[in-house]
Amino acid sequence: MQRTQFGHMACSIARTLDVIGEPWSPLILRDVWVGIRRFDAMAADLGISRKVLAERLAWLVESGVLAREEYSAKPPRYEYVLTEKGAQLCDVLVVMAGWGDRWLAGDAGAPVLHRHHTCGRIARAEVCCSECGEPLGVDNVDVLPGPGAAVAG
Repeated sequence: MQRTQFGHMACSIARTLDVIGEPWSPLILRDVWVGIRRFDAMAADLGISRKVLAERLAWLVESGVLAREEYSAKPPRYEYVLTEKGAQLCDVLVVMAGWGDRWLAGDAGAPVLHRHHTCGRIARAEVCCSECGEPLGVDNVDVLPGPGAAVAG
């Protein structure tokens, strides 16, 4: 599988793209998140070739985003589950879905809704400051060098 490597860049966006920067990976994560965890079910849901799906799943497991768990010993059968790292990455997908709902859904509206477990209401993701709780956006955030700015791995 030929792909551009971004993991060595001193940029967290580039490093994230190194893990999920091709189109199938976020869709595979979405499927696992909503409960489609077995290879054949994913292949059918996504309409993806078995070869590409196997490659992407192997990469996501190697990257620590998914774990492969045996659900049947005879014959051996496996399903994929989100790791803590993968579950947190799905938070990014919720934000992406909100952007798509706003800018790309058209007159039909959002294809899915997100119900918040705590309050039971339909909600949309917002990015907020971890310190004060106010919304974060490009118009009120400065990007400053961090401790790893000059470090390339």
